[in-house]
Amino acid sequence: MQSASFTLASPAPSLSLLKPRRQSPSLSFNPRFDPIRASSSSSNLNNDYFNVNLSTRRSWSLSPSSSSSPIKLRPWNAPPPSYSDAETNRFEVKATSVPEAAGEKPESSSLFKTLELGALFGLWYLFNIYFNIYNKQVLSVEICGKFIIRSYSEGNEKKRIKVLKVYPYPVTVTAIQFAVGTVIVFLMWGLNLYKKPKVSGSQLAVILPLAVVHTLGNVFTNMSLGKVAVSFTHTIKAMEPFFSVVLSAMFLGELPTFWVVASLVPIAGGVALASVTEASFNWAGFWSAMASNLSNQSRNVLSKKVMVKSEESLDNITLFSIITVMSLILLAPVALFMEGVKFTPTFLQSAGLNVNQVYTRSFLAALCFHAYQQVSYMILQRVSPVTHSVGNCVKRVVVIVSSVLFFKTPVSPINTLGTGVALSGVFLYSQVKRLKPKKA
Repeated sequence: MQSASFTLASPAPSLSLLKPRRQSPSLSFNPRFDPIRASSSSSNLNNDYFNVNLSTRRSWSLSPSSSSSPIKLRPWNAPPPSYSDAETNRFEVKATSVPEAAGEKPESSSLFKTLELGALFGLWYLFNIYFNIYNKQVLSVEICGKFIIRSYSEGNEKKRIKVLKVYPYPVTVTAIQFAVGTVIVFLMWGLNLYKKPKVSGSQLAVILPLAVVHTLGNVFTNMSLGKVAVSFTHTIKAMEPFFSVVLSAMFLGELPTFWVVASLVPIAGGVALASVTEASFNWAGFWSAMASNLSNQSRNVLSKKVMVKSEESLDNITLFSIITVMSLILLAPVALFMEGVKFTPTFLQSAGLNVNQVYTRSFLAALCFHAYQQVSYMILQRVSPVTHSVGNCVKRVVVIVSSVLFFKTPVSPINTLGTGVALSGVFLYSQVKRLKPKKA
C-alpha cells in the first residue's frame, strides 16, 4: 500500500507581535492507531526551507536616521522561527500501512530463488537428455520396430544381416528443429510472452555471422549423432575448451595462463583414450563432432569480437530467438539443395519408415532442442559464466550416463576412464578460468 503524505503549512506572520499558538504538549495520538501515523517533520527542516518560503515575505519597521529624513523605512527579513514555531508551521500527516509479513526475514525470498534456479538446472538437463534420445532415434536407430532382413550369397553359403531403418538426413532434421523453434519464437512475440524486439539493419548485419556458425554447429552435431553413439559425441564435444583457448588467442589476443593450458592436457588425453576404445568409432562421426566444437566456439569468439554497441545490445533470449529465425532462413534452401524433399509421408513410407514415429520423435526433438537452449540462456542471466560452465560440464556427464543406460551402449573400462578424465579436465578448466593473471 502506498503511503500518502499531506502537508499543512501556515504562512509566516507578517508582524512580530503576532505569534502562532504553540502546540499543547499534552496532546498526543493514540499509539495503538497503527495505520495512520501523525508525525512532526521538524527534524528534517533546514534553513533552505525557510529561505525559500520566507525570503520573499518582508515587513517594515520604523527607525530614526540622522540623514535628511528624520524617519526612514527599511526592509527587514523575518528571522527563522524557533523549533516550536516550525512544528506549528509545518505539520505532516502520513498514512502508512503495516505489512502483513513485517516480522518475516528475507530468507524466504532467497530460498525461493534457490529453488527456482535448481528447477531451471533440472529442466536444462532433462530437455537436453530427451533431445539427444529423440534425435538419435530419428537419425540412426531402429524406427519401425522391426528389422528388415536382407539375404545375400557368399559362395555356397547364404548369410542374413540385419539392416537398421533410419532417416539419414541430418541437414533436413536440423532445418526442422529451427522451423519448430521459429514457430515458438513467433508465438512468444505474438502472445506478448516475451517482448518483441526492434532490430535495426546494423544489428542484423552483426548477428548474421553468429547465425551462420550457430547453424553449422548444430548441423555438425546432428551429423555426428547419426554416425556414432551419443556418449561418444559428447565425449568429443568436451574438447570445446581447447578450441575456445586457441581461437581466443588467435583472434582476440587473449593468451591463456599456465593453469588454463594445464587443464587442457587431461581433456585432450581423455578424449584420445576414449576414441581409441570406442566401439562405434568412425572418422565421419569424429570429425563432425570436432567441426561442431570449432563452429560453436567460433560463435563465442565472434560474439566478443563484433558484438553490437552497449546501447543497442540485446538480451540473451532475444538474441537466441533472432539467431533461430535467421538460421532457418539460411538452412532451409541448403537442406532442399543437398537432400531434397525427403520428409513427405510418401517418401517415408517408400523407405519403410514408420511415418508417425518419425514425425513425433522429430517434433519432440525439436521442442526439446529449443527448450533446453532457452533455459540455458535463462540460467546464464541468473548466474556467473563460471557457474554456467560448471553446470554445462555436469550436464554433459548426465547426458552421457543417461544415453549409455537408455541405448545400452557397450562401454569398456578404458573407454569409461578416458571419458572420466576428459570431463574432469573440463571441470578443472572451468575452475581455473576464474584465476586472473597478475599484472606486471
